[in-house]
Parts: sequence; structure tokens; C-alpha cells
Amino acid sequence: MFQIGKAIISDDILEKDFVCNLSACKGACCIDGEAGAPLEDKETEILVDIYADVKPYLRAEGVLAIAEQGAFVKGADGEWETPLINKEECAYVVYSDKGIAKCGLEEAFNNGATKWKKPVSCHLYPVRINEYEELTAVNYHKWQICDPACSLGEELQIPIYKFVKEALIRKFGKGWYKKLENIALDNSK
Repeated sequence: MFQIGKAIISDDILEKDFVCNLSACKGACCIDGEAGAPLEDKETEILVDIYADVKPYLRAEGVLAIAEQGAFVKGADGEWETPLINKEECAYVVYSDKGIAKCGLEEAFNNGATKWKKPVSCHLYPVRINEYEELTAVNYHKWQICDPACSLGEELQIPIYKFVKEALIRKFGKGWYKKLENIALDNSK
């Protein structure tokens, strides 16, 4: 582990390789699990504010789940998260013609309907952030459904921190990311 500012970062972020392989996993991270995507407090307000613009991009099941539960819910851990359809997939999930789970929020963003891409927790995946009073933990979340992503990352030799560069900059800023790159460069010598 190492530290940048108030963030404690797992060595795995530099040492493990990862590139999403949607043709292999079909977007399983959006449909498997026991909870919705983690949300920051400010993201709950954003979901409410953009819902009317996002709604046309969602499936009927997602719209119904959001109508019943709200744009966000309090999870079992007491933290905010996206609602689920039948306690399974994220309410914001849509599917491509090839059956790959995609984010309806991101579809709306990509089509210019909103200026917000998606929850930062989704954008960062497989990196998970845990906020504590004094520190922020930045860890790699190893999940078996992502084994094809690990294999593809190894094949392409792309470490996690490079794969999620845009999301890390979104979360921590360009200066923070530059420090991370410098540490990675020093570790590779």
C-alpha cells in the first residue's frame, strides 16, 4: 500500500492488469450481486434531477423499479445505491442487441441528453473507494465474473490504474493521477 494525499492505495491498482471484456462477461457487474451501485451523496441529487432526461433510455422494468423505490435507495449497509429490479439487476441497466448489459445513464450521456456520465463507482470499477473520516481507501475489487477482464488486461498489458484513468481523474483530479503515474513509473524500475 502507498499514500497520495489522504488516499491509501492498494498495490494491486498498479500491479494487476484489467480491461473489461464485455463480449465474455456480458456486463455481469451490472446485473449480478446483492446491491445496487454505490452512490455518493451528491449523486443522489443528480439522479433525481436528470431522471426525466434518462427515463426514455431505460427499460420498462427499470422505470417501474424507480417509480416504486425512487431514483436511489438506502442499502443494507446504510449507504446510498441504485435501486434494483427484483433484487437483482440495476434499475438503470439496458441491453444491447447482443444481450450485453449497459448503463442507461451512460446511454443518455452519450446521446447528449445529460451532462453526467454515470455513478463514479461504476466508472471506477474494478476499483472500489471506501471513505473514512481521515482517509480514503482505494482498492481493487476482485470478482470471479471479471476473470475474462483480467485475462484481457494481461494480454494487452494494461494495469488497472491505466484502464480507469478517466475515472480516477474524475474522482481525485489530474494532479493526483500524475502522482499515481509517477509512483507506477518508479515501481517499474
